[in-house]
Amino acid sequence: MTRTIHLSPPDVGPLEESYLIAALRSGWVAPVGPDLAAFEREVAARVGTAGAVAVSSGTAALHLALLGVGAGAGDVVVVPTLTFIATANAVRYTGARPVFVDCDPRTGNLDVALTAELLHDLVRRGERVRAVVPVDMFGSCVDYTALLPICAELGVPVVEDAAEALGARHGGQPAGSFGRVGALSFNGNKIITTSGGGMLVSDDQVLLDRARHLATQAREPVPHYEHRETGYNYRLSNLLAALGRAQLLRLDGMIGRRRDLRDRYAKLFAAVPGVRVLGEEDDESNCWLTSIVVNPGQAGWHATDLAAHLAGHDIETRPVWKPMHLQPVFGAAEGRFTGAAEQLFRDGLTLPSGSAMDTGQVAQVLTVIGAFLAERTGASPA
Repeated sequence: MTRTIHLSPPDVGPLEESYLIAALRSGWVAPVGPDLAAFEREVAARVGTAGAVAVSSGTAALHLALLGVGAGAGDVVVVPTLTFIATANAVRYTGARPVFVDCDPRTGNLDVALTAELLHDLVRRGERVRAVVPVDMFGSCVDYTALLPICAELGVPVVEDAAEALGARHGGQPAGSFGRVGALSFNGNKIITTSGGGMLVSDDQVLLDRARHLATQAREPVPHYEHRETGYNYRLSNLLAALGRAQLLRLDGMIGRRRDLRDRYAKLFAAVPGVRVLGEEDDESNCWLTSIVVNPGQAGWHATDLAAHLAGHDIETRPVWKPMHLQPVFGAAEGRFTGAAEQLFRDGLTLPSGSAMDTGQVAQVLTVIGAFLAERTGASPA
């Protein structure tokens, strides 16, 4: 263990240990077993979908979800430029081509009006738009009230990348339940973790059955090993599912601690000119990560200045996602841009947000930030 305060470390304890030991003693240690089946049922119930398929990563869930809506060579898929690269990589895995769209500067989520313009243009020129993949950024849902009717009008399926948003809601409806299929992530830094892992959630049982088949190497239901198509080794292990079941029981408490920390950051920065908390107004977010946006002309300092100050005190921060259209691997990709994602990447900073932070660590982070602000503004630390 180090003394560094990390961005979002795993939050595990005695309950997770007891679930893992029970799973080990049961003998079910492979990618099949009672905890795996129960975890799928419990997550589907939490999200409000008819079913779920647990897989080895959120990326695998996105890949299978896109295959489920028919994405393949010659198709295009609309993806937010402000996201983790897995969203765009999964499109390429299918042979389809990602087309990027910029974000709403207030939230970091995809710009719905810009997405509508892009979709209409793509359809007019004869492109096969196989899906839109909205990303629920940092635990805040996209404006699905506005987005879903646009996609429905054009007959374009929505594949919801809810990797960061388990437990969040939009209009009272849970993240992951919008569109035809959703993808969740249980990576080590997510709001709950299975070490590594992910899940498809959907009301479309045919899509889920197809995903489960492909995730188990597309093995046919016969006594010998029979394969009629290419499959994938994507299923989650029963042991990791047991860990996930314990985590899921603690989800609301984890969200509460992250929300409390976001509220404290918001209070700390409330009187600081030129600084805002990204998506602060969303009271249905799971508050997975808290990011601030700094206008250096108003604040008198840059986000990188605060990052360097915190790093000097062994406190981890991270810039907001680097837009996909700025990534060398996607440098030639098409898209519709306003500059909003580039501005958030330049001026945004993600602060320690983990539910595992103890009171001493929270106090340390707030004190160090307060001292930085006092030095820069001449005000007394909060």
